[in-house]
Amino acid sequence: MIEAVGLTKRYGAKTAVDDLSFQVRPGAVTGFLGPNGSGKSTTMRMILGLDRPTSGRVTIGGHPYRSLPNAPRQVGALLDAKAVHGGRTARNHLLSLAQLAGIPAARVDEVLGVVGLQEVAGRRSSGFSLGMGQRLGIAAALLGDPQVLLFDEPVNGLDPEGIHWVRNLMRTLAAEGRTVFVSSHLMSEMALTADHLIVIGRGRLLADMSVTDFISANSADFARVRVPGNGAAEREKLTASLIEAGGRVMSEPDGALRVTGLPLRRIADLAHAGDVRLWELSPHRASLEEAYMRMTQSAVDYRSTDDAKEGLVEPPQDGHGPLPDGYGEPLPPEPSQDGWYAPPPPGRVPRATSARPAAAPPSAAPPATAPASTAPASTAPAGQQTSEDPR
Repeated sequence: MIEAVGLTKRYGAKTAVDDLSFQVRPGAVTGFLGPNGSGKSTTMRMILGLDRPTSGRVTIGGHPYRSLPNAPRQVGALLDAKAVHGGRTARNHLLSLAQLAGIPAARVDEVLGVVGLQEVAGRRSSGFSLGMGQRLGIAAALLGDPQVLLFDEPVNGLDPEGIHWVRNLMRTLAAEGRTVFVSSHLMSEMALTADHLIVIGRGRLLADMSVTDFISANSADFARVRVPGNGAAEREKLTASLIEAGGRVMSEPDGALRVTGLPLRRIADLAHAGDVRLWELSPHRASLEEAYMRMTQSAVDYRSTDDAKEGLVEPPQDGHGPLPDGYGEPLPPEPSQDGWYAPPPPGRVPRATSARPAAAPPSAAPPATAPASTAPASTAPAGQQTSEDPR
């Protein structure tokens, strides 16, 4: 079991973890949730003795991690899948960890098989994809067959098959009586994997309860009721009955009614008593994501705003909308080769509608000085003869 009591960690003036107390019990998958910057990674590092608490304590089986005898055989962890020497093969990486912890070498091939990396065991980890790196990190956590396991974003980079495998692995480990503590931002996966949730925000504990209780406590359940077609009269009749019975009724855009404060059986009885036929009477249960968003909405540090793009779009020039980017910028200089023309780079559109004068051949004499207004304008691209060309 993992137990934190008054756990606090400060970095200068910033408090990353603030008086945090919780227990992670064996036999269940405990999800560790919270927005970015809420202190999850710092908490896990303190559990593993990588950071020292400013105050408070955290123990595993009643002892700090640093005082556990042969800790890798008692605690397995995946905090950073990239924390691997890129020049080592997957097998050699695990073999070095096994030798340090006194774990038999045969165990290396066992865990490589468990995570599905036996065919690439001889490849250097620097060439691994993100998902392969995650599998190697999970193999390292399982190496000592520990009773306590911590995973930080274990499905990051995995494909759907890999995510399904991790989900089943976590539940299997918990069913064997192990303590499994999993941090993740994927609410859909936590809803399918976790039995219990610990939710923190800005370093403080927000919730410590089962997934079912968390969803129920942080969402508004309601019944969705629909009468046949456009039965406005029946809808009004039913609405009056529901309100009189103590329910709260809201109309939805598609014509259905959202009813709170009354159980489904009571709604059905009231509809039957009023001779109102129902096309739909269904319960709405919020998802874990909905409940989580509602719980943590005041603990989010980074919020996005609409991109107004103010001042980036030029006003229309001809009544047909904004001009393209780069419109009116100078064109590149004309090449001197006769009969050769290079189009402007993409996005560079000349503002003037007339073409430029044709380039004079290299042997031509410089033109006599004359007023600019008397020079004839060419209407052909450079290098193409026109009626004004003396040649």
